[in-house]
Amino acid sequence: MPTETDGTESSGQGGAEGGAGAPSGHASWGATTSGTAETGYVPTTAGGGAGTSPGRRGSSRRPAAQADSELVREALQNAPVSRETSPATPVAEAARAALRATSGRGEQQWPAPPDCRVITIANQKGGVGKTTTSVNLAASLAMHGLQVLVVDLDPQGNASTALGIDHHADVPSIYDVLIEDRPLADIVVAAPDIPNLYCAPATLHLAGAEIELVSKVARESRLRRALDGYDKERFDYVLIDCPPSLGLLTVNALVGAEELLIPIQCEYYALEGLGQLLRTVDLVKSHLNPILEVTTILLTMYDARTRLAAQVADEVREHFGNVVLGTVIPRSVRVSEAPSYGQSVMTYDPGSSGALAYSEAASELAHRGAEESR
Repeated sequence: MPTETDGTESSGQGGAEGGAGAPSGHASWGATTSGTAETGYVPTTAGGGAGTSPGRRGSSRRPAAQADSELVREALQNAPVSRETSPATPVAEAARAALRATSGRGEQQWPAPPDCRVITIANQKGGVGKTTTSVNLAASLAMHGLQVLVVDLDPQGNASTALGIDHHADVPSIYDVLIEDRPLADIVVAAPDIPNLYCAPATLHLAGAEIELVSKVARESRLRRALDGYDKERFDYVLIDCPPSLGLLTVNALVGAEELLIPIQCEYYALEGLGQLLRTVDLVKSHLNPILEVTTILLTMYDARTRLAAQVADEVREHFGNVVLGTVIPRSVRVSEAPSYGQSVMTYDPGSSGALAYSEAASELAHRGAEESR
């Protein structure tokens, strides 16, 4: 049996990768430490034991394989290998094929919209992937040459954490903008690891903003006023990450945006709260922001092993039609791990299934916006 790469998942979603061994003659990759192959491609040989390298027992039986391995090693020595897959399985081969097919994306410029797109990412149900979606869509758009600002309206500040932004109590934050009328330009900072990506961070002070906003004049539109007073046209996208509620923070996000992106977890409970969110959107459109539209729905945490996930996806597509992105986001441990390192999955493990899916979703979002503006 070939030795699995370090970091290979053994969880449910990676079962095929973690448990299946390669038959004799399949490729075996050396151990890795950071997701990149270090020893290159080493073919196994019949009777020689899995992972037998050239020059060891069994290599004399297939001299051509040694020459082949040199060519393959030279071609693929710098190819990224996902931490999420075992290199000796068919799934891993498919992943590497996807990486080869998309390897040039980071150098391509996605089309920019004619005007800044302000998109709120909201769903009052918790745990559906709002922050994860905000961070990874923003990172992917920025990596393809677009200027992106993430406004963190969640008191937990998870989007700020994932982007590597300090958001302790003494940092100027979106709280100061909403409550103290501080200019947005004073709090926006650049993400340290990704060019073109900026963040308006959140701190724990934001937890009290719901109560403090009650007595403020025009409490529902304070974020919109801040955005209007800021030179947001320097950005192509402004993504607003919301808390899991329909309180004043979320209402401010809905009033301040032109578009609404709703992440929907592929489970039944995720559908129950969707009606309430859409009723809130209708109220906001009627009284506060008539230009708000639900332009994008993204299916998240899709588990292909279950019928329920497929049923939920089918129901959502049947009801909302083309508003639903064609890309679905699978369950991925790498997506969950990335924030603990202060990164998005796009930089933490760009070869993982989650990173590839978010890249596809961001590409759809960008190209749809460009086509609709024509």
